[in-house]
Amino acid sequence: MLLGVRQVGIAIVSFLMASAVVLTPTVANEPGKFISVGASTLTPMGWADFCLRYKGECAAGPTTARDVDATQANLALLDLVNRMVNQQVEPKSDADHWNVVDRWDLPTDGFGDCEDYALLKRKILIDAGLPRQALLLTIVRDEMDEGHAVLTVKTTRGEVILDNMTDDIKPWARTKYRYVKRQSQEDQNIWVSIGAPVETARVLVIPVPATAGRIARR
Repeated sequence: MLLGVRQVGIAIVSFLMASAVVLTPTVANEPGKFISVGASTLTPMGWADFCLRYKGECAAGPTTARDVDATQANLALLDLVNRMVNQQVEPKSDADHWNVVDRWDLPTDGFGDCEDYALLKRKILIDAGLPRQALLLTIVRDEMDEGHAVLTVKTTRGEVILDNMTDDIKPWARTKYRYVKRQSQEDQNIWVSIGAPVETARVLVIPVPATAGRIARR
């Protein structure tokens, strides 16, 4: 059974208090890369359908772009939520789960595919107080050129990826994905294309404790 939002909040506070000494985010000694976004593009049908069923998750209207402040507490929060959701949700295809080709949903019954993992991580992080504008659902192509969804988190020191395929949180440029499109920071219901990376300041590396749980598969 999945933890409720309150239980997640308690777990987050307990985790930060217990791990503040051992979980120390570092900055790699290499140029960082921020994602270069382009023009608006087609909104995924899965997001449009999700918004019909979860209107409260898809509040419309332009907003001011905001990034997650790359504090130790926030980085630890990202690490905790990524691993917690990966461990609690069992992978299940939409065909087996819903008898449809594609459906984006919050995995409240404990089962889901890549988009569902990303949606739940996004919701928990928003409820924990991180800015929605920095938590961006993102469509990629994997090494087999198959579609996949991850959650991009735009921090003040770089952009990192929360992925159900790994408990490691990686800078986006260190993944092996080809990035296609993601939500706009200015309006979550507008999606923008993704181009080549842009050199910026240093990028984050978030180490995962040795006690990290099992890795959830797509």
